[in-house]
Amino acid sequence: MKEIIFVCLGNICRSPMAEMMFDDLINKADLKSNINVESRSTSTYEIGNAPHSGAISELKRQNIPVIEHFAEQISDYDFRHADFIVGMDAQNIIDLKNMAPSGTEEKIFKAYDILDIDKEIEDPWFDHKFNRTFTQLEEVLPQWLEKVKA
Repeated sequence: MKEIIFVCLGNICRSPMAEMMFDDLINKADLKSNINVESRSTSTYEIGNAPHSGAISELKRQNIPVIEHFAEQISDYDFRHADFIVGMDAQNIIDLKNMAPSGTEEKIFKAYDILDIDKEIEDPWFDHKFNRTFTQLEEVLPQWLEKVKA
């Protein structure tokens, strides 16, 4: 079983959207028994909180099944057991590399690395542009699925 973990600052906007969108892709590809997807935060700010209402609204608007989710910080266990750890922006990557146990840093990627583009999944927490987040994730997630399947 391959495991991918999507990570953002608080685990209430971008990374749970990525998790739920990726889970939908896995289900549609009939790969649920081969691939596990999770999401985590780099910070402790939102631990235990449900996803932002804007994230949930956008997922529902796009007909993505919403999964029960509560924010959780990435752990040493996650670093050791995941095959891919995908951060949303440059600061996430810095934080993840600082948190990573020795020998796990090679599992860390920025979301747009899969397209070989220096771009970030922008945080909708401040401007509430969850449709932009959805569109950006829609660009990268199918390619991440191909990488995880390989």
